[in-house]
Amino acid sequence: MLAIGGLEKTYDGFAFGPADLTVADEVLCVLGPSGSGKTTLLSLVAGIVEPDRGSITLDGRSLVGRPVEDRRTGIVFQDGALFPHMTARENVAYAADDPDRIDELAALLAVRDVLDRRPAALSGGERQRVALARTLAADPDAVLLDEPLSSLDAPIRRRLRSDLRGLLDSLDVPVVYVTHDQRTATALGDRIAVFRDGRVEQAGTPAEVLDRPASRFVARFTGTENVFEATAAGDGGGGLVLRVGGATLRTTASGPTEGTVTACVRPSRVRLYGADESVERSENALVGTVERWLNEGTEYRVVVSLDDGPSTLVASVRPDRFERLATAPDARVRAGVPPAAVHVIR
Repeated sequence: MLAIGGLEKTYDGFAFGPADLTVADEVLCVLGPSGSGKTTLLSLVAGIVEPDRGSITLDGRSLVGRPVEDRRTGIVFQDGALFPHMTARENVAYAADDPDRIDELAALLAVRDVLDRRPAALSGGERQRVALARTLAADPDAVLLDEPLSSLDAPIRRRLRSDLRGLLDSLDVPVVYVTHDQRTATALGDRIAVFRDGRVEQAGTPAEVLDRPASRFVARFTGTENVFEATAAGDGGGGLVLRVGGATLRTTASGPTEGTVTACVRPSRVRLYGADESVERSENALVGTVERWLNEGTEYRVVVSLDDGPSTLVASVRPDRFERLATAPDARVRAGVPPAAVHVIR
């Protein structure tokens, strides 16, 4: 287990921490915008920089003050950082505790056919997989990944994301994976820690962080565009009743039964209906006009200007559903929002 307690570091006008995190034999994806402290966290664990205060232990051993080579942590940087004058095989062998593992790791990461090439002759995806093989060849007690997929083309990134999920699960060591990409974090992470200004804003499972964000920042950063102020109007028996403009929203959330609260709904939980269709009885029904839409490839992002309630509502619509709706600008639509999809930020 990797355990971080009260970790702090200040330099160049940036204050990191205090941060408290534990990582068991799992993948913790560290998510946050540029400058939020993600890479600083990895640098502190790896020993590239030393903390001003706080503790870092790995399987009960303190890492603070230990040299990099004595920490048994393997790190993979964004660019792979391979030795350019060595072949892929020589790069992996340089770190290998057991030379017999080179071919095993090369087969696992699908780079066996490029072992005799130098980094300049490899594709971006091949370089990243060789860099990962080199790190794993050292048999580390913890693996640190610093946005290793961010510089790759989207098709390669999707394929490697799929390959990495099974590989990281099989390691049985703590893995800290830094990324600014929400899709990578939810695809690979057993848990997610969202950083902001050097501090942990929220940590939890992907479902907890995405569906129950702890703050407006977490909600916005993880793709919940529907964030609005509401007035609590009592308890409806199964949860809070909220007033948003002229609309009433039933929720399954608990909280203060009066006063102003912040509520949010993920676009993927909003279902759009045609103007002549009926909203499911179990859903909150809202009516509005399509303001604009954007084809994002796997789905359509539709912005609806509401007659009552929040000024706008954003919905993610599957292509097959989008084609059945009258979604031209100014088209009238109905929106259905399940009570369980309305989260109240405490």
